[in-house]
Amino acid sequence: MSAPRGTTSVLGRRNPVAKLGAAFVPAVVLMAGVDPISSGIVAAVALLSVPAWGLTWRDVARRAWPLALAVGSIAIGNMLFTGRKGGSILLDAGPLLITTESVAVGATTGLRFAAIVLPGVLAVLTIDPVDLADSLVRQLRIPPRFAYGSLAALRLAPLMAAEWEILGRARRARGLEAGRNPLVAVRLFSGKLFALLVGAVRRGTQMAVAMDARGFDARGPRTCAREIRFTGADAALLICSIAIVALAVTSAVVTGHWNPALSS
Repeated sequence: MSAPRGTTSVLGRRNPVAKLGAAFVPAVVLMAGVDPISSGIVAAVALLSVPAWGLTWRDVARRAWPLALAVGSIAIGNMLFTGRKGGSILLDAGPLLITTESVAVGATTGLRFAAIVLPGVLAVLTIDPVDLADSLVRQLRIPPRFAYGSLAALRLAPLMAAEWEILGRARRARGLEAGRNPLVAVRLFSGKLFALLVGAVRRGTQMAVAMDARGFDARGPRTCAREIRFTGADAALLICSIAIVALAVTSAVVTGHWNPALSS
């Protein structure tokens, strides 16, 4: 598996723990409030920082399209089902009532969700899984058995997707097609899922034995082949994240838009 794109850029080459921490700070703080000012500032800074991560906006749009779909769904859902229906009426069709206030509620909620997850998406896109496992062991003192076991599971994810495609092609080659019958489709899907589960269990057992044979089951202290350091630049990334979030919340409070989530 090749290293993710952007791992040699200004922000992309930072310590994985620092990148995850910098993404975790706005996620926690923005969970406490619902307003367009703080969410907008965080989202805008995240988008403007895309080149510093070694990515392009096209890369982010191509790989994070489920995020855009989720943001749109959340915004539309809150717009339709919110109890705040003040302002001018934009659409009144029986039970469906859309007003300027409900549109604002939906847009604010969608923007908040985007601001929460976008920094994490940028961090994950530029984190090498091996570096992450080493950093978790070195900086956070995560047990190596858990950290490297999670790394092995992550490396198996593309293989599982490829095996799912192979199972589907093999079944089509044998003439197993559901056609337009939903019951047959459910039965065939269940069969494919069971076959994938059996293969995953077998492969997981073999990998566990192989990892134990290489000393991952040892209870004593371990050393790392690669030195993963937490430098001043990594600390600066965390400080900048805290400063940006502080500026965003302060701006929301000063302008009177800060709205605690529990009271919204």
